[in-house]
Amino acid sequence: MSQRISRINELLKREISSCIEKNFEFPNMLVTVHAVETAVDLKAAKVYIGVIGSETDRANVVRKLNAKHGFIQGVVSKRVVLRYTPQLTFFADDSIERGVRVLNILDEIGEIDLPDDDSSNESS
Repeated sequence: MSQRISRINELLKREISSCIEKNFEFPNMLVTVHAVETAVDLKAAKVYIGVIGSETDRANVVRKLNAKHGFIQGVVSKRVVLRYTPQLTFFADDSIERGVRVLNILDEIGEIDLPDDDSSNESS
């Protein structure tokens, strides 16, 4: 990925996050923009949203943001000057939940007593 696209992705991430924070209310949920992947031609962008809440909350947030993507694009286009304002498509990102599951599994493995390799070598 080029340096230019990386900078655009980060700028869009910041502006979309700001727009969501100011213009949308999601009671009892934490909604964050995890990443933005813009196409090389700048005509489309995938926005990955993290939602701390239930599965139905996550689906409802993504559905609501996709329904209002035109509004969000309009707000972003006023703040970010590009030849094309990318068409935004929102997706749920569950990477945090997967990370927590992996950490929990690693903690469980750490609690299990494993035989020492040194003790098996001494008896030989």
